[in-house]
Parts: sequence; C-alpha cells; structure tokens
Amino acid sequence: MARILVVGGSLGGLMAANLLLRDGHEVQVLERSPRSLQGRGAGIVTHEGLREVLRLAGAVVDATLGVAVASRVVLGADGRPQCRWAHPQILTSWGRLYTLLRAALPEAHLGLGAGVKAVQQHGDGVSVQLTNGQALQADLLVAADGIRSTVRAQLLPAVQPQYAGYVAWRGVCEEAALSRHTRETLFPHFGFGLPPGEQMLGYPVAGAADSTEPGQRRWNFVWYRPAAAGAELETLLTDADGQHFPEGIAPQAVSWRHIAAVRAAARTTLAPQFAEVLEKTAVPFLQPIYDLASPQLAFGRIALLGDAAFVARPHVGMGVAKAAADALALARAIAAAGATPAALQQYDALRRPAGQAVAERARQLGAGLEARPPGTPPAPPRDAAAVMHHTAVDASLFETYPP
Repeated sequence: MARILVVGGSLGGLMAANLLLRDGHEVQVLERSPRSLQGRGAGIVTHEGLREVLRLAGAVVDATLGVAVASRVVLGADGRPQCRWAHPQILTSWGRLYTLLRAALPEAHLGLGAGVKAVQQHGDGVSVQLTNGQALQADLLVAADGIRSTVRAQLLPAVQPQYAGYVAWRGVCEEAALSRHTRETLFPHFGFGLPPGEQMLGYPVAGAADSTEPGQRRWNFVWYRPAAAGAELETLLTDADGQHFPEGIAPQAVSWRHIAAVRAAARTTLAPQFAEVLEKTAVPFLQPIYDLASPQLAFGRIALLGDAAFVARPHVGMGVAKAAADALALARAIAAAGATPAALQQYDALRRPAGQAVAERARQLGAGLEARPPGTPPAPPRDAAAVMHHTAVDASLFETYPP
C-alpha cells in the first residue's frame, strides 16, 4: 500500500486520513498547530452524506452526535413567528466532530507542530520540507490545510480568498443563562431573523461534556452583517490596542467596543430572543466571509481538499459536508486507480464541478447581504419562507424545495 501525507489536521484532513488508513495505506497527518484543535469552531448542520462518511471513517455516530430539531421558524423583530416549516435535522458542533474523528485515528498517525514549509514532486513521489527542518517522503500528498493553504499557495499563488462584503458575528450561549421564554421559543427550532440587509440564524447544540439534555445545551448563532472592504472591515479586525489582523481576528482579540456595539444593535434590530442570546454570550466573535475557488484540484501527486480547494459561504451549511464528500471521492479514486496521478485526476474531474456548484449556490444565497456602495438602493426584501427553505439543506434536496 501507499504512503500518503495529509497536510492539515482539521475535520477534512481527519476524514481523509481515517478513510485512507482503513483502506490499508500508511497515513500521516501533518498539523501545524502544536496543540489539539479541540474547542475550535462552532455549530455544524449535519446531512446524511456527512453522517455516512463519518461512519466509514470510523467515527461513532449515534444519539450523542448532536441535538435534533423538528422544525424551522422565522422570528420577526417583535419576537413572534412569521413562518414555520417542519424540517427535522441534527445539529452538532465542530468540536464534537473533531473529538469523534480524533478518537478514530490512532495517535501515531497524527503529528502536531508539523508545519509545511515546501513541497516538491519527483517522478514517483512527493518530498515535504517541514518548518522544523524535518524532511518527509510520500507517494501522494493531500492538502487539507484550509482557506490559507500553504500547499495551494505554492501551487496556485494567484488564487487568494476574496472578501464577500459582509461578516459573520458568531458565538454560543449557555441554555441555562437564558430566560424561560427564550428557551421555549428558540430551542425546539432552527431559528431565523431577517432584518433588512442582514440575516440571523441559530440552533441548539450540545453543551459541556457533549450533553444534549434540556437545560444543559447551548445556542449557536451566526449573524451576517454588511461591512465594506477597506476602513470599515479594517476597524472590525483591529483589537482594542490598535493591532490589526488582516487575515482574521481571534475571538479573544475582538475589541470590547465592537462587542458592545453589536449587542446594542441586536437590541434595536433583532427579535428579543436573539438580542438576549447576544447579551448573554460570553465571547461573541466575528469572521469575514470569503469566496475561494481553485481552478485545479490535482497536481501530479498532490490534491487539494476541503477549504483548500473551495470555500463556500456558510449559507449552504456544507463546509464540512463538502470536505467529507471530497475525502470519500479521493479515497475511492485511489482504491480504483492506486496511489497515482491518474487517481487524483479522477478525483479532480468529480469534485471540481461539485465544488464550483456549491460555491456558486452559496454566493447566490448571500448576495443580498453584501455591503452596498453609498447612494445605491438597498437590496430588495427577501421572502422569509424562501430563506428558510434554502439555507443549510441537504445538497440532494436543492432542487426540490419551493423557490
């Protein structure tokens, strides 16, 4: 069997590594962080395709995976439902999936503090130079190192993330901290709020120790707000001491002034239930929304996977599901054609069109949230039911919902 290096120890890299390991390959994951990634990320919407890949990767998928909701609801500014939709889903968290995938991967196959400095291909393999000076050899390399992929930067230096014109304020709030009214009107549902030019959504996820018991869960929210490129975005990505973080600001570095401002905006803009969630979330944080599309996924013996290949705006709720589908397609191509460039070309032919389609759909869903130049008319009002029907649904059902 082949020796395969997987660059990136996040969810996409772990899924690929587990699948390839179970196919009998010698697999090593190279994660640049010196510490476990446990605790990062927020909520994730699961689909059956994702759950199936988790099972194939050796993860235990049972009732502890996440919190089940039976329906969706759009709340108006007064907190009353504008429309409802019976749509069962299971909502989990990044941390929960990471725990399951790490448990499935034997410790010897994960290298922490293993940053990649350079990669080079030769006739029958790939050479990798690590930042610690170590050199590794492999038959194939899978780059699953995210939106700022070091490997992609070497192969496609012109392909860079493109800012979409809005940011996502995110966070998780302890259920026990919320009023009874907010718990009763939010936690049974996947909830939405649609103030002009913005979008709030949220859903329950497991709490401490992965508990899904009522009273011990958390509410995960994402609030999309326009922010023009340039001075406005730069201000949001600058901490209280004036340090600017152009590629994204860590949660603990977000200025208290911006947090105070977004909580004040919630009180005047959102349903009272959502405003209470913002008020009682200990560390709200923000992420700029980006688009990224690689024109090529296979480069001889190197393949791009997950966010290193395509970044779809979160409205499709498919970031992890897309990485899972990538990982499964890659493993099957290698099983069919061996650890060869031909296998990676098969993977490229299958997953590049799929990635392009998901990224384009996500752009369409987020188009009305982008910052608009001064003096231009506001985006037309959105149909609440349409937003509810098209956000974060299973890709196999894209064409079956009402427009």
